[in-house]
Amino acid sequence: MSQPTPLPHSPNPGGKFRHFAGRLIKTLAALALFAVVALAMLLALLWHERNSEITLPEPTGHFAVGRTTYRWVNDAETDELAPSPGAKRDVLVWIWYPALTPVSAAPVDYVPAPWRLADAQHSGSLMRLLTRDSSLVHAHSTSDPDVAQDERSYPVVIMRAGGAAPTTDFTTLAEDLASHGYVVVGFDAPYRTYLVVLPDGRIITRPPEYDPENLPTEQQDRLINKLLPMWTSDTKFVVDQLQRLNAADPSGKFTGRLDMKRLGMFGHSFGGATALQFCHDDPRCKAGIDIDGAPYGSVVQDGLTQPFMFLLSDHSRDLPDPASGQILANFQSIYRRVPNGHLSITIRGANHFSFSDQILLKSQYVIGLLRRLGFGNLAPRRGLAITTEYVHTFFDVYLKDAPPASLNKLPQLFPEVQVDRQP
Repeated sequence: MSQPTPLPHSPNPGGKFRHFAGRLIKTLAALALFAVVALAMLLALLWHERNSEITLPEPTGHFAVGRTTYRWVNDAETDELAPSPGAKRDVLVWIWYPALTPVSAAPVDYVPAPWRLADAQHSGSLMRLLTRDSSLVHAHSTSDPDVAQDERSYPVVIMRAGGAAPTTDFTTLAEDLASHGYVVVGFDAPYRTYLVVLPDGRIITRPPEYDPENLPTEQQDRLINKLLPMWTSDTKFVVDQLQRLNAADPSGKFTGRLDMKRLGMFGHSFGGATALQFCHDDPRCKAGIDIDGAPYGSVVQDGLTQPFMFLLSDHSRDLPDPASGQILANFQSIYRRVPNGHLSITIRGANHFSFSDQILLKSQYVIGLLRRLGFGNLAPRRGLAITTEYVHTFFDVYLKDAPPASLNKLPQLFPEVQVDRQP
């Protein structure tokens, strides 16, 4: 008797689905676990980096550097940005200078403790995680020593940070310039600087509506045209105060020590635009530098009479747009209206923050990733070294009568430098 032919095996669709779903769940769980572990490791690395000590680049000049601060109130000007009508203009002034400093003197706090506490209260958790603890940042200045006796007086250079950045973000540039025999004067202004701590402990932050970066182009231009006269007016007030300090410093420290006939100014970003306009407006300015700042104001059409340097980051990857086209046209307009002594250079691989301490103090993991993605591949300390060398050499030539050839030699030392226009 023949055996029945077995029927073909019928697959179990439900069993296969359950098998596939089980594998999928295990895979997703493994991926989720990997993501959690990776995130935990990243957070641990960022936390360790934030809480690690770092020392700013050492000044390259032969002078020791001192730092002191002042608060000056401009009783002649009301602050249009203050919430209280009739409030007077206020500036917090930081001065770096050639110092007579004992070898054993301890460096200043990079950022004073009240400012650190205020910043912790007003900055977001993510930004704090991505930024080094400023109490662990080591500068090279000492607090309030006497002025060095090597020279009777020293040239004065005003320094202005960009946008809402605090003056201390440019400590590397200030200390290096002071070490070459300059009195460097930076200042923060309430409602313009991101955060200001007054000597009485009051904390004043900049309202969001005064941040041009938060606005469309048309509104941005209107706000900038409102802010620029205030920034240049603040600069003029600071220079006036320095003249009074030089004539009769109550402490005696700076009396007769500031050579106000050799006055220069440099600034970053909107601070660079301010340097341009101030040197246009005020003949006391003998030379100036715009560090990666788009120009605004009447200087665009009028040009300058003083020697001036434009120190720019690498914009070769920028996409063309109407705003960029207008900025380029403004530069070209100024270039056509400047005297001998006009120098314009680009640092290849630099980005907008390569000139500030923040290029060192923001997470190097994030900066390294951005460099790999093409957002400026210049090493952070290299960018600062190029900037400090160009800044002090330019002022050496135009405030101290150093030979102009000293500027022409710098591209040989720094192949990253592209000379766009030279004297």
